[in-house]
Amino acid sequence: MTETKTTPHVEHTHIGGQAVLEGIMMRGKHNWAIAVRQPNGEIHLEEHDLKTAVSKRPWLGKPVIRGVVTFYETIVLAMQAFAVSAEYAGMGEEEGDKLTTREISFSMVLGLALSIVLFIVAPALLTNWVIGPATTRPFVWNLFDGVLRVFVFFGYIWAVSRVKDIQRVFAYHGAEHKTIHAFEHHLPLETDEIQRFETLHVRCGTSFLLMVMFIALIVYSLVPMKAILAAAGLETRWAVTLLAILIRIILLPLIAGLAYEVIKWAGRMPDNPIVKVVLWPGLQLQRMTTRQPDDSMVEIAVAAMQPIIAREELEAARASGEAAQSAVQQSVAASGEILDAL
Repeated sequence: MTETKTTPHVEHTHIGGQAVLEGIMMRGKHNWAIAVRQPNGEIHLEEHDLKTAVSKRPWLGKPVIRGVVTFYETIVLAMQAFAVSAEYAGMGEEEGDKLTTREISFSMVLGLALSIVLFIVAPALLTNWVIGPATTRPFVWNLFDGVLRVFVFFGYIWAVSRVKDIQRVFAYHGAEHKTIHAFEHHLPLETDEIQRFETLHVRCGTSFLLMVMFIALIVYSLVPMKAILAAAGLETRWAVTLLAILIRIILLPLIAGLAYEVIKWAGRMPDNPIVKVVLWPGLQLQRMTTRQPDDSMVEIAVAAMQPIIAREELEAARASGEAAQSAVQQSVAASGEILDAL
């Protein structure tokens, strides 16, 4: 991120977001909000409480595990946000053309399945054809498979970025990042202030996905394929390949959890030289997944951000009030004990 010359100290926030159809979803600790530009130009805004698994089961907040949980909850929230944007952005304006929740859910699940085929199954099959069985030259096999997966990922991003409608989503993505930058710099959420910033941000889903690719290369290389095959009694070339694919799918949650920890760590110290090196590839990829937004898109980002900020301030005030009340109660109790002693 490039800071302007007159910006104050940066205080990095946990608030994040996601671009949707003609809109933006913002997420905080306690709630999430989505703003969508309707065909008549008006903004549809709605806010919801955020219920996380960690709040009910604290052990899910442990390192790596929290990354897996967050990844799952992010997918679910993305489905909800997409459903809202599809309804209010003008998709299926005809009564019979409106997408149902089941149809949207099916589309998301189908998209996830196609992603597994595109980024895991296809590279593994091609690697098996070019390099040979995964047990013959494990290091070369995993390296070729990993590099191929990254190239497929870049190619996919480049291809979808050519679509006009996707370019608008990428512009909203840029508006989301710019607005978070302004908030982190303690600047008023006004269009002129927000537009001063770049569209790149260290805490971005794009950077997360690329980090998943790199960590996957390391994790998969550490899997003892020969020992597993011997224990399973498998020897044929296709059995080896299918096992390699299965292991890659099974280890996805672990890899997502590790990638989450790296991004979380980097987000706390983005100016650290080592962090800059780690994050550089993801930031460069964001040049493909973000576009410069117009002022109307920034207006949407601000609309989605305001309920999050208001809720954060409210919860902070409540916590402060409860702490003060607890201190008073402790003081009164201590005074009572002193009087009893006298």
